[in-house]
This record gives sequence, structure tokens and C-alpha cells, in this order.
Amino acid sequence: MEAILQRLMQSPKLPVYLERIQAKLQEERAAREQFYEQMTEDTSAEFINGQIVPHSPIRLQHEIVSGLLYRLLSTYVDARQLGHVGHGRLLICLTRNDYEPDLCFFGSQKAAAFTPGQLRFPAPDFVAEVVSESTEAIDRGIKLEDYAAHGVGEYWIVDPDAQVIEQYLLRGDAYELARKAADGTITSTVIDGLRIPVRAAFDKAENHEALARLLQRAGS
Repeated sequence: MEAILQRLMQSPKLPVYLERIQAKLQEERAAREQFYEQMTEDTSAEFINGQIVPHSPIRLQHEIVSGLLYRLLSTYVDARQLGHVGHGRLLICLTRNDYEPDLCFFGSQKAAAFTPGQLRFPAPDFVAEVVSESTEAIDRGIKLEDYAAHGVGEYWIVDPDAQVIEQYLLRGDAYELARKAADGTITSTVIDGLRIPVRAAFDKAENHEALARLLQRAGS
């Protein structure tokens, strides 16, 4: 990123590039405002680089995996009163783009400011995206870069086909892959004390066992 900026700053075409960038951003802002005006509780879409990206129907496997993870995270967070876990439809509004991550977590300080009628939300502290064929390029591309740029401390990419979780941790202004696992346990650095078996994200029986252990630890 710094190398690109350096080349632009030294280019004689910088004023031309700047004019084009400003025109593009102005066009995007107008389209984004229209997106917000038309948005309702039934809207299921993201706004990425000036384009409205409607959500496609998801496979059953995607729904099961996101639901299993949500059950673990929300139960643990609620039991310890750590904040709020969103699932699927919260619109996260960043500087340029708007996303609806599969799972996200807001610490108690951010969550305390939310209102019941709120439709737009700031950058979370944690995000998990369950990848599919239609979303994987975005999840591994612009979302990974954008979440890091806005200080999301931890990002999980969950692959329901390979049954693998990739854990990315923020190092400076970029993510570093901390763990890629199909078994064993994964420990969050953002959700205090959360430690879950990777298999609990993909197997219902393992999920029930992990949930019981989380509740036991939360109550101790």
C-alpha cells in the first residue's frame, strides 16, 4: 500500500488521478445514500465499491455452520455479559463499504450504545465469515483488507466444505494468519476466555458438548 501511494505522490499525473478518485467517491456517496434511503429491515444486501450486492440464497450447510457458531458465541458472551453477538443481518458501515457478516461481536462498550431500532452499526471487534462459492473471493479479498483497516481485531474465515477455520489476528493495520485448523481448539484473542473445539462448528453432537462445557466455565 505504501509503495503504491509513493508512486502516486511522485507521478506528474497525480492531479488527474486525484480528480478521478474524487469524482468516483462522489458518485459512490450518492449511490450509498440512495441505498440507505431504500433500506428496510427486509433488505439483504451489501454495498461494496459503489455497487449494491444482493445476497443469494445460502445452502443448508452454510446455515447449519453459521448457526452452530452463533449458538456457541452468543451463549458464552451472554453468560459473561461481554457484549453482543450479531448473526447474519446486521449492516456494518465502514468508511466506504457496508457489509452483513455472518457473525460479528461487539464488546460491551460499543454494544452499550446500541438502540433497539438501530439499522446501521460500526466496525465490530470480531467477525466470522462462512465462505461459499459466490462469496469466497470477497471474504478473502476486500473484506479481509477492509476489516483490518477498520481495526477489527480478529477475523475468522470458516470453510464449511473443508470444515476448516482460519483465524486471522490484527497486526498493525493488516491481518496475520494465526491458525488454520480442522481439529483441536481455537482460542479467541478478542472474546475474553472463549476457547472452542473446531469440530463444534461443523458437528451438532460436538457442538452440544462444547456448549455444555462453555456454560459450565461461564458459571464458575
